[in-house]
Amino acid sequence: MKIKAAVIKAPGQAWEIDEVELGDPVHGEVQVRLAASGLCHSDEHLRTGATPLPFYPVLGGHEGAGVVTKVGSGVTSVEEGDHVVLAFIPACGRCRSCAEGLQNICDEGAGLLTGQAISDKTSRVTLDGDPVVQMCLLGTFAPYVTVNEASVIKIEKDIPLDKAALLGCGVATGWGSATAIGDTKVGDTVVIVGIGGVGINSVQGAAAAGARHVVAIDPVEFKREKALELGATHTYASMAQAHSAISEITWGRMANVTIITVGEIEGDMIAPALSLTAKGGQVVVVGMGNYADTQVSLSLFELTLLQKRLQGAIFGGVGPRSQIPKLLDHYRSGALKLDELVTNTYSLEQINEGYADMLAGKNLRGMIVYTEADY
Repeated sequence: MKIKAAVIKAPGQAWEIDEVELGDPVHGEVQVRLAASGLCHSDEHLRTGATPLPFYPVLGGHEGAGVVTKVGSGVTSVEEGDHVVLAFIPACGRCRSCAEGLQNICDEGAGLLTGQAISDKTSRVTLDGDPVVQMCLLGTFAPYVTVNEASVIKIEKDIPLDKAALLGCGVATGWGSATAIGDTKVGDTVVIVGIGGVGINSVQGAAAAGARHVVAIDPVEFKREKALELGATHTYASMAQAHSAISEITWGRMANVTIITVGEIEGDMIAPALSLTAKGGQVVVVGMGNYADTQVSLSLFELTLLQKRLQGAIFGGVGPRSQIPKLLDHYRSGALKLDELVTNTYSLEQINEGYADMLAGKNLRGMIVYTEADY
């Protein structure tokens, strides 16, 4: 069927609203009518060219939730009418990574940016007859998506879909980076560098895990204020500004874990992050950088002799099939705030305005909300 979608036709260009053809589900696939889609910084990397793609155009968006409208053959976990969250990392449950409990690095993730559907390696979206890359095999900047069952997580129908959409990336990634890979324990000091749609949820996760000090670092005052509302105990505008203060509140021990959740990470951020981190502590790298950037500045002396660790993280280190339901339970209990994360909502036609607001530091998370006029 023909649907409208926000696409980029070449690196450096703005998002355009165009009409694309969306294919019906084949074996192992479902079609979902979306309620909303988050505006994540990772899609900005598609626009700038910092994330490599095999070709353009690309249909953006990887953070969505909605209602299943069609089901292909062989699908067993959902049926028409089910409410679902789309996880930007597929979890097939069969590959070696999934079998070892590492669903967040499922082998099917190797095809996230290829534009080739998991089921048959063809394109499910076309524009004027030509294939279109679906961001993370999803493409939630359109009111309908056709995706593999591995990318769909069934949820209960009492959860507002526009809030559930946040769980597909930002919330799960941020929370898990503090609680799972970050392994925050009661009494710890946790530093979060970059308070956006991911970092604010590292703040929430660290606070929920019992951290004594949750230090939020961001140059934007609005974001520092929101961090205090959602669990931070201290805020600073930069790592340099925070260094002496963290030393003072920890009696020189420094942070058990430092989590870097900036929208665009650069290699020169690693050394100061390590300096904020205690002996035996770790720096968790969550933010994405340019694929061609391979230069990192750090003290190898400090890394070795103080036994510090530098750890990458995707989806917070936890599989979506276990993390998303658990986080929804936290939401019901009040331990996880979702409603407070959405600063502004936009129509699909306002997507460039939404990203301009994100880059200007006006949003924790901007959200595209679909209405009847979009379907």
